[in-house]
Amino acid sequence: MLKKTAIATALTAALVPFTQAQAAEYTIDTEGQHAFVQFKISHLGFSYILGSFEEFSGEFSYDPENLAASSVSVDVNVSSINTNHAERDKHIQSDDFLNVAEYPTATFASTGFEPTGDNEGVLTGELTLHGQTHEIEMPVTLVGEGEDPWGGYRAGFEGSTTLTLADYGIDMSSFPEVMHELELYVTFEGIRQ
Repeated sequence: MLKKTAIATALTAALVPFTQAQAAEYTIDTEGQHAFVQFKISHLGFSYILGSFEEFSGEFSYDPENLAASSVSVDVNVSSINTNHAERDKHIQSDDFLNVAEYPTATFASTGFEPTGDNEGVLTGELTLHGQTHEIEMPVTLVGEGEDPWGGYRAGFEGSTTLTLADYGIDMSSFPEVMHELELYVTFEGIRQ
């Protein structure tokens, strides 16, 4: 217990000089295109399909002096998927895959954060996709924070995790096994409220 307390104290001390922000709520800056929800999946084992969800919103709470209290919530419009191929996007939106008519929104709500090093940690939360909810872990890193040129204060993070599509009821059994998982990558810059 003492060792954990010493580690937490050291992490906090390391982060305090890096930031001036105290406990604060941030709105993710989607209007300025400073936030992204992207993915990467194998294409039959030959290459990759890269894509993103263009419409989403969210907030996060960040306190450098109490990192364990950090939290994030994000809502994603699943029909806003973009893989730079309109016909493929329509197929992915169909009931063969995401079924956006029945499941138009994906959500993430964090349930915990465990600091693991300077400016990084593991975010735990509930991801709901395709009508299924599962707990995921996502290693995240503080990209940076500080005052912006317009008189505001911003903080930005990035993280990634791997999802098994069958966990969310998305049947990939007719595709090669390399397509059964998807890498989810998020990066977001928030504006302190």
